Amino acid sequence: MSSVAEQLSQLRMVPVVVIDDPAAARPMAEALLAGGIGCAEITLRTPAGIEAIREAAKVDGFLVGAGTVLSPGQVDECVDAGARFIISPGLDSDVVAQARTREVAVIPGVATATEVQHALRLGLSLLKVFPVGALGGPKLLNALAAPFPDVRFVPSGGVSLANAADYLGVPSVAAISGSWLTPRSALAYGDFAEIERLARATASMLAAS
Repeated sequence: MSSVAEQLSQLRMVPVVVIDDPAAARPMAEALLAGGIGCAEITLRTPAGIEAIREAAKVDGFLVGAGTVLSPGQVDECVDAGARFIISPGLDSDVVAQARTREVAVIPGVATATEVQHALRLGLSLLKVFPVGALGGPKLLNALAAPFPDVRFVPSGGVSLANAADYLGVPSVAAISGSWLTPRSALAYGDFAEIERLARATASMLAAS
């Protein structure tokens, strides 16, 4: 489990994918990988999510996770499909426990210091902060880092290519999370060249940060 957290920290970017056609998942993953981004969080916001995870997991060298996981049952479905990490918008002890039972990394969402403390009691130190843009952005992350110096954050919700460097400049940030690399329209029309172009632009930004 820790190795996945380390990989995400090295990659520094977790694309958030909302997909309607699972057939687009494998070429999407290949396009991201070709552009220098080796992972993605495929959300369960559409009925295609589970099958899309299954397809993306077939791409060698690509780390696929599941997002918007809200229940222990969804943890099982995602892991069975090939997800290697679980991300939730909030902190649910049952989801955390089931992810541990299935031996996959879990990154729950937090929004307050109270939730960070709860996560620490559960033994977690890599946490999603959601929705970070509405909560205060980099200022919030810097504020949370003071009392929780051993916690690493994955800000999500309001992160874009335009402000990504601001988030990456926060010492407590392990990786950033955003949806700009895989526009829903590009997925719908099979424009994987555009996804690769966006991945290359993001990879260049990460290298410069």
